[in-house]
Amino acid sequence: MKKLNMLGIVMAFLFAHSLMGQEKSMDLFTIPLSNPGSPGKLVIEQVTGSIHVEAYEGTEVVVKASFGDGRGHHRTKGGTSGLKRIQNSSMDISAEEKNNVVVVDNDQVNKVTDLEVKVPKNFSLKLGTINEGEISVKGINGEMEITNVNGGITMEAVSGSATTDTVNGDIKVDFITIDQNANMAFSSLNGDLDITFPSSLKADVKAKTDMGDIFTDFDMQVGSNQPEIKKNNSGGTYKVQLEQWVRGKINGGGPEMLFKTFNGNILIKSK
Repeated sequence: MKKLNMLGIVMAFLFAHSLMGQEKSMDLFTIPLSNPGSPGKLVIEQVTGSIHVEAYEGTEVVVKASFGDGRGHHRTKGGTSGLKRIQNSSMDISAEEKNNVVVVDNDQVNKVTDLEVKVPKNFSLKLGTINEGEISVKGINGEMEITNVNGGITMEAVSGSATTDTVNGDIKVDFITIDQNANMAFSSLNGDLDITFPSSLKADVKAKTDMGDIFTDFDMQVGSNQPEIKKNNSGGTYKVQLEQWVRGKINGGGPEMLFKTFNGNILIKSK
């Protein structure tokens, strides 16, 4: 895998260190692609902070970052009374590119790092964060896999397909066009799902909310909705689980669109 020019990165980081006491936002790197003009993929998985990805007219991947106070979830231990805190300007972020796949590795566990990334429009995404962050995507056309834990997911003016999952947060997606052959899934534990599709959507809908309601402005043909039975026989234990799902067809049916939340409403909208 091709790494970025290390001299350029080191110089950028040394320059960044001199600024971190004054500014908390900086350009990290500009990453050239092996095949400019061809579809690519961006992979980012981090622990603390937000991720914002937006399409632009260029042919490179541009990464900027802003930083929190450097402490994140770190708890100061005893024995520091009377001592002065020194600004911690250390940084541990890297990027690699191979065959138009760009991987940004953020190992700053205890520092809030908000990443702002610009990519060409035809790009697939695999994004994930855990604490103190939202994930937003704008203008992308591709396959998108987005996961969060303690934050929401927003996707604006996107095309292609998406699989999104969060624990504590809302999910809002606005599709311009979709991949007519792709299954999709949208799930949260504590949050609303607000998903807008083109009016030409053809889909088999599978939806479930335990403490909320399901709304749609599509003319959806709802089925009999018999309980789904799951059986598992492993380790000498036989388990049967019943789950009640709302099932229906939009415009005659098509790929499966799954919507699931425990504490929230589900909105399936057309435009």
